[in-house]
Amino acid sequence: MTKRLNWITDELDALSGQGLLRELQTRESPPVGGMVQLDGVALVNFGSNDYLGLAADERLIDAVKHFSGQCGWGAGGSSLVNGRGTLHRRLEKEIAQFKKTEAALLFPTGFAANVGAVTSLVGRGDAVFSDELNHASLIDGCRLSGASIHVYRHRDTSHLAELLQAASGAGRRLIVTDSVFSMNGDVAPLDALAELAEQYEAMLLVDEAHACGVLGHCGRGACEQLAVESRVDLQVGTLSKAFGSLGGYITGSNELIQWICNRARTYMFSTAQPEAISAASLAALEIVQADAPRRLRVVESASRLRQILNGLGFNTAGSSTQIIPLIVGDNDRAVAMSRELRNRGFYVPAIRPPAVPNHLARLRISLSSQHTEDQLQRFRDCLTAMSAVKDFSPR
Repeated sequence: MTKRLNWITDELDALSGQGLLRELQTRESPPVGGMVQLDGVALVNFGSNDYLGLAADERLIDAVKHFSGQCGWGAGGSSLVNGRGTLHRRLEKEIAQFKKTEAALLFPTGFAANVGAVTSLVGRGDAVFSDELNHASLIDGCRLSGASIHVYRHRDTSHLAELLQAASGAGRRLIVTDSVFSMNGDVAPLDALAELAEQYEAMLLVDEAHACGVLGHCGRGACEQLAVESRVDLQVGTLSKAFGSLGGYITGSNELIQWICNRARTYMFSTAQPEAISAASLAALEIVQADAPRRLRVVESASRLRQILNGLGFNTAGSSTQIIPLIVGDNDRAVAMSRELRNRGFYVPAIRPPAVPNHLARLRISLSSQHTEDQLQRFRDCLTAMSAVKDFSPR
């Protein structure tokens, strides 16, 4: 490393001293049976967003094998320049049909979809209103848009109404929110947000990344569960979580999708996904729609575990989904608890700033349909035992 980069050593030391230094691990196994092998150790995996256990499903793997032989692998360019593949087009149509919207547009990642959506809809002279706990991709989209940014307190629709009223002179106005917040596991008040969007003539963007495939009677997400689908201007989602594949998407009206296709830099200037990935996503989409018990297992397991954790005195931050945080507060304590769980055979990541606000470090438990009753019972027993130890007890 050259002298010009010597400052990095000091900064890394500072991160370490604050309990904020992360170390990369090597995953040596596919996510199967609720297990993962990290750095040579087999662990029950509560750190994955593979909520329906599809990431290593043979049906997805077979679809990739079959279509990669027909389509090749690399896409060879961006969709606008080189054309989208037939499987890309088919997936967009089936996502739109599933989400009950006119059209859909695929992106390389969910992060790219959020950044592309926000920057396409607002710019200088406009205003964007963002929940303080939104995902980093929405936050970065707001920053890159050039619009004035108004951050409202988490799930606080009264505060949002005040901000909307104060920004009445702005050009376009856009409200952006996660539907399920990735670090809290709670759900946005989408019905109230839809009312405010209508009252103040603001566009409404909902990111369903952690909800689609799990929530709702048909698995379409929190917008379906709260009956606001027709009142949301655009939904953003990802295929890399419950669907076990890769990529992001935006759904909305035909004109909206045409506009984003022509304006989103993350779409225009990115090489399209390999077409065979769309084959895996199509297989996953079929499974999600056909296998309701898979979705229900996740929701029911989370409900039982959350009840036990709340009974032990743990703060689960209002979670009502398959994501259950245990609020710890101190960074070092969160790391110590994560390490102790690992020693006992469970992988539960410690989440620290900047992923969460300062002094709100936590363990984040993510449930999957692949977790067995035995795994869940042993995990509950482990947390019960740890709660009796002073260093790990709820505070």
